[in-house]
Amino acid sequence: MKAMDLLWGRDTRRTRGPRPVLTTTQIAGAGIEIADAEGLTAVTMQRVADRFGFTAMSLYRYVPGRAELISLMIDTAMGAAPVLDTTAGWRPALREWTYRLAEVSRQHPWLGQATLQSRPVGPRELGWMEQAVTALAGTGLSGARCVDAALLLSGHVRNQIQAESGIAADGGGELAAALAETLREHAADYPALIGAAADGAFGPDETGFDFGLTCILNGIAAAVPGE
Repeated sequence: MKAMDLLWGRDTRRTRGPRPVLTTTQIAGAGIEIADAEGLTAVTMQRVADRFGFTAMSLYRYVPGRAELISLMIDTAMGAAPVLDTTAGWRPALREWTYRLAEVSRQHPWLGQATLQSRPVGPRELGWMEQAVTALAGTGLSGARCVDAALLLSGHVRNQIQAESGIAADGGGELAAALAETLREHAADYPALIGAAADGAFGPDETGFDFGLTCILNGIAAAVPGE
C-alpha cells in the first residue's frame, strides 16, 4: 500500500489473511506519542510495534515503512484546519491561521523537521493550505502567489518552533550569554551587533514571532493589487 493510499483512506488491502486488529490512526497516534516525548529520530517501526505488543514485521501489514508512518503522523498531528473568519479581510484571517499553526507545532515540535522532507501530503495538511489560500481569494493575487504566501507563513512558523526547541534543548540561555561575552571581547569588529545586543537581541524575546509575521503580511499586502 502506498503512502497516498494510506493518507487518503484508499483501501487496497488484500482480502485474504488475518483480520486487521489495528488501525492506521492507532499506529500514527503511537508514533506521535514517541515523537512528542523523544523526538522524531526515536520513531522506528519496532518502537511503535512495541506499543501494541507486536513485532515490527507484523506492523508492516498496516504501514509499508517508516516514511509512510511519518506521513501518517504528520497528517494526524496537524488535525482539522481551523475555519477562518474572513469577514474582516484576509490579513486578520491569515494572522489567526499562522498562530493556530504555531499552536499545533508547539504541541508537536518534530513537525518542523518532518515537514521539510519531500513526501505525499494528506487531507488534513492540505486542508490547512486550503484555508490559507481561501483567505486570499479575491485579493487579485494569482493562485500560485496565494500558495506561495501560505508556504511563507508555514516557513515562519517552522523557523520559530525550531528556534524555540533549540533554545530549550541546547541551553540557549548559556549560548546567548557566551555570544554576548564574545561580542564584548571583539566589540571593535562587530559594533552593529553590540548595539543590537544592548537592545535585547540574542536574548528571550516574546515579540519576535509577531514582528516577523507582521513583516510577512506587509510583504503580501505590497503584492496585492490596489492594497
